[in-house]
Amino acid sequence: MSAAYHRLFLVQWGIYPLPEYYEHKIGMFWGWGPTRQAYWVERGVFSLLTMAQGCKALELCCGDGFNAHHFYSCRAESVLAVDFDPKAINYARRNFKAPNVSYEVADIRTQMPEGPFDNIIWDAAIEHFTAQEIVDLVIAIKKRLRPNGTVSGYTFVEASTGKQKFVHHEIEFDTPEDLARFFRPHFKNVKVFQTIYSERTNLYFWASDGDLPFSPGWPHATGN
Repeated sequence: MSAAYHRLFLVQWGIYPLPEYYEHKIGMFWGWGPTRQAYWVERGVFSLLTMAQGCKALELCCGDGFNAHHFYSCRAESVLAVDFDPKAINYARRNFKAPNVSYEVADIRTQMPEGPFDNIIWDAAIEHFTAQEIVDLVIAIKKRLRPNGTVSGYTFVEASTGKQKFVHHEIEFDTPEDLARFFRPHFKNVKVFQTIYSERTNLYFWASDGDLPFSPGWPHATGN
């Protein structure tokens, strides 16, 4: 199985055109073993930290549905996962079914679900939009969050050469502040942090008018 998924990775990511979404089974059955890098799975963990039991969640640009199924569905009452790519949604519906997860085709620039939602997850996708689109989308996200709701997600730091890593990217970020600037005008609390690996530096963001994970008011925090 590992060899089969390795071959799939070489075909999908070694031959143009590159796919619009990543099949996380590649990471599960092949990539994690040889590389011993956990960045492909930590994304679900960090967004899960922002979610309360029984929340209503929206995942934007959900790709193959791996995180909606394996992370968010275990805590949310309902998860609506959307992506503009019908191939991704069909894959998600086949491979990552859960009774409280719904997958829909939607281009979030014009078809973002109305909500309201407690959590909106925008994982591995903000870099696929132009700066102006990000500005517009953050405004749309804020309107769809319940009071003190949280938006969370992931991207990564651009290469030191300044050359974009993937052809589908419209923007990449050089520092945590470069990413945080899109959220600060709209949310009282914004936190962007890094995880560093040999082949990439990841950026994670949380933004809310309420308490963020590990802040003093976070329900799961302890004193001192």
